[in-house]
Amino acid sequence: MFVHILAVLAPIFGLILTGFLCRRFQLIGPTAASELNRFVVWLCLPALIFESTATARLEDIWHPGFIWVTIIATLGVFAATVIWKLCSGRGLASASIDGLGAGYANTGYVGIPLCLLVLGDEGLEPALIASLIVVCLLFALAVVLIEVGLQTEKRLWPAVRKVSLALAKNPLVVTPIIGGLWNVLDIGLNQPAMTFLDMLGGATTPCALVSLGAFLAAKHTGSTNGAYGLVALKLVVHPLITWILAYHVFHLPEFWAKAAVLLAALPTGTGPYMLAELYQREPAVVSRTILFSTVGSLVSLSVLLAWL
Repeated sequence: MFVHILAVLAPIFGLILTGFLCRRFQLIGPTAASELNRFVVWLCLPALIFESTATARLEDIWHPGFIWVTIIATLGVFAATVIWKLCSGRGLASASIDGLGAGYANTGYVGIPLCLLVLGDEGLEPALIASLIVVCLLFALAVVLIEVGLQTEKRLWPAVRKVSLALAKNPLVVTPIIGGLWNVLDIGLNQPAMTFLDMLGGATTPCALVSLGAFLAAKHTGSTNGAYGLVALKLVVHPLITWILAYHVFHLPEFWAKAAVLLAALPTGTGPYMLAELYQREPAVVSRTILFSTVGSLVSLSVLLAWL
């Protein structure tokens, strides 16, 4: 099983290493990490989110027990981390990105192939549901909190107006809303539009990982000690809470309970890094969290799968 997990994670390490080496050998410039990240945030990820929300079928994603377990566990870890960081003296924007580092599972690039490997063809369904929750709900909530945290207005209404305007311009908040409305109105997407979105959305993960590798190749100041706590929350606390909810609170069927725990135990995805780099909020901590959790998941996932 360790070999199978390594085979799933190897492309992630390969893309990070590619970005690292390209930057070290100056095949890409010093601003490449930032520019690639902006490309992902403004074009690739919105295309992926829009296609997912605009084409999702209710019968495929409506599994209330699994949905509630995933939402409660994910948002619970996120909220607890944000509160912990706020009590430690960090601002709301930085604390929200730390919260993402602890609760944002790599459900797409790692979760989908791993669920297919472990659970068979039916494993695609829970992986897609979890991906929608993580990318649309958790990510959008984090962006809202970051924008709120960045405002310095002391008067209520000017601050509300600034936050609302910033959110209205943010594609990561607007896109799932438009996609959801598109789905409800049953407008549909023709083949050229689907191909366009597939091509653009498909660039999300490789570009984000190459950007991460390029960022890791540069020298950065500041401590990255906070990464270890976030890794522990992601690889231990998140799946533990999910296991309690799935087996002892919601009493999910065995298949859905296993899927929920497996998806919660995944390493941190690239979403937190995208926002940390975009808002310039200690991306070094988040980049280490992604790297360390990905390496650590080789062991933690192997143990979990042997136990399950």
